[in-house]
Amino acid sequence: QVQLVESGGGLVQAGGSLRLSCAASGSIFSINGMGWYRQAPGKQRELVASVTRGGITNYAEPVKGRFTISRDNAKNTGYLQIDSLKPEDTAVYYCNIVPPMKYWGKGTLVTVSS
Repeated sequence: QVQLVESGGGLVQAGGSLRLSCAASGSIFSINGMGWYRQAPGKQRELVASVTRGGITNYAEPVKGRFTISRDNAKNTGYLQIDSLKPEDTAVYYCNIVPPMKYWGKGTLVTVSS
């Protein structure tokens, strides 16, 4: 069974940065597009950044210019660099393939204080 383990979240002040990591068991990210999703309190989970097998990236409008997705296929690991954090970025962040599997990891909590 595939496992996804997200890490790197924390409490930061607005304007700060974080680098999230996602470790996958197996090479799912090398054969699928990879995405970072987030779920804010009281809201549905949404896709905020993705990268195709060919390396084409795409970002949701609210995070464009501040988030950078990358992956290391050799390590079965994905990353999300988050800069210029805003309080509205507060959410649990998850990684998954695109479109997502039914299985989700536990996510990593990002809390941004104003």
